[in-house]
Amino acid sequence: MEKRREETNTNRDDENWVYDSSVDYKGRVPLRASTGVWKASLFIITIEFSERLSYFGIATNLISYLTQVIHQDIKTAAKNVNFWAGVTTIMPLIGGFLADAYTGRFNMVLFSSLIYIMGLSLLTMSQFIPSLKPCNTKMCLEPRKIHEVVLFIALYCISVGTGGHKPCLQSFGADQFDDDHLEERKKKMSYFNWWNFALCCGLLLGVTVIVYVQDYVSWGVADLILTITMAITIVTFYMGKACYRYRVPEGSPLIPMLQVLVAAIRKRNLPNPSSPALLFEVPESQKHCQGRLLLHTNRLRFLDKAAIIEEHVSTSYEQKHNPWRLTTLTKVEEVKLILNMIPIWLTSLTFGVCLAQAPTFFVKQAATMNLNITDNFKIPPASIYSLGAIAMLISVTVYDKILVPILRKATGNERGINILQRIGFGMIFSVMAMSAAALVERRRLKADEPQSMSVFWLAPQYIILGLGDGFTLVGLQEYFYDQVPDSMRSLGIAFYLSVIGVGSFISSFLIMAVDHVTEKGGRSWFGKDLNSSRLDNFYWLLAAMNGLNLCFYGLLARGYTYKNVERRVVVVTDV
Repeated sequence: MEKRREETNTNRDDENWVYDSSVDYKGRVPLRASTGVWKASLFIITIEFSERLSYFGIATNLISYLTQVIHQDIKTAAKNVNFWAGVTTIMPLIGGFLADAYTGRFNMVLFSSLIYIMGLSLLTMSQFIPSLKPCNTKMCLEPRKIHEVVLFIALYCISVGTGGHKPCLQSFGADQFDDDHLEERKKKMSYFNWWNFALCCGLLLGVTVIVYVQDYVSWGVADLILTITMAITIVTFYMGKACYRYRVPEGSPLIPMLQVLVAAIRKRNLPNPSSPALLFEVPESQKHCQGRLLLHTNRLRFLDKAAIIEEHVSTSYEQKHNPWRLTTLTKVEEVKLILNMIPIWLTSLTFGVCLAQAPTFFVKQAATMNLNITDNFKIPPASIYSLGAIAMLISVTVYDKILVPILRKATGNERGINILQRIGFGMIFSVMAMSAAALVERRRLKADEPQSMSVFWLAPQYIILGLGDGFTLVGLQEYFYDQVPDSMRSLGIAFYLSVIGVGSFISSFLIMAVDHVTEKGGRSWFGKDLNSSRLDNFYWLLAAMNGLNLCFYGLLARGYTYKNVERRVVVVTDV
């Protein structure tokens, strides 16, 4: 009876306080009732909405600005957009690493937001300050070099700002939910879906309202709107400071990983023990201050040697041991997690290549078609991107509210289906989207007057790609947050973003390689304009690459071993 009373008191204490290694803004154990969950994550989602509004308002119409104002040819403009998008989504690897190791996520978000708003302010000044404007006349045939320099400095300030903003903001939002609390864990599964709902709302307004202002009012007015919106949401984000749960940075995650590899190599000649229980691990008395521990998995057994206790080494955890010779089982399993991710990351890159087409060639296709909705109203070319955002909104909502409850009952899985199944299902849509794009582009090229074709012929490729995003993009976010070691979650989101970034670089490389090869054959697939190009062939190439890649991905996903955590589920027991 006494033991049961003690367990009940412990459970009630766990229900009132959050013991997941997080702290409140004063460095204390967080009170569950007043911190975290949706009341905190809504402040965080607000600034994400603003950031996506700015990014997509700039990114989707950037190719139009470079071709119409800077007067670059389509091939150069597409490469510049892809390179900028690539840098923007690679920079989070640096920001995520610094946040996890040294600064913490909240501080990194604030710092990077200030750099982001500096980039937006430079863009605004380049449109309003006379000496920085493209030129003094309305029709600008030869823009000033200073304008081009300021433009690219501003764009790459936004890239640096995104580098700290994107990996930390999303992982900081997910940190507001306790994995060991059953109800909070279920809410966390919905968090990634609603995060992307807010993201799509920002995207939708960016490619409609902001792009419309750029094309039909003024580029400067659009930049001013984005700057003011970002400033307001930075203040809003800071106002939620008392509600947040914070993770204390734990130093570089690379050193413990290197220690595991060195220890395993040093003890390579030792036989693996008959039971994982014989491997070195944090004792029960120390678990409360070590965060979540990982259970043993049977993959990459060679690394287990790093946790083998040699005869001359003390098994006492309190007594100092050489971490380059002996590491805990949890550290070994963390290295396994990272190594297991590499093949999944590689097989996700072709999806990133498909995404790179939407703000570049898809938008240029739209610019050559009939943009009239009515006789008196014409949409900007980049606004067709909104169809993809709407499709993703529908996909995420249907998945979270309809499919997940049904699949939970059918499979008994908390998520409905596992993360890699969700990602793979979305990859099927990427093959369909590229095939649809090829068919539509072929019809456009065969049309006697391509400009008479309605821009809504592009709707299928945008909608299919948007539906796929609701599965693959959200799945990748959840995978790279959930399956990395707990101390590397900002870096995990950066890994997800790098899929899109490296995909953009690969897209640029493919354009150059295909241009070089096809030019030798007599006619390049990328001419001076779209009517002299063969984008349909390029889209078929991408469809084939994605189809082949999907086969490899399926094989990897079938044999994948997920993160195996020693859970401490919080349950309230009535006396």
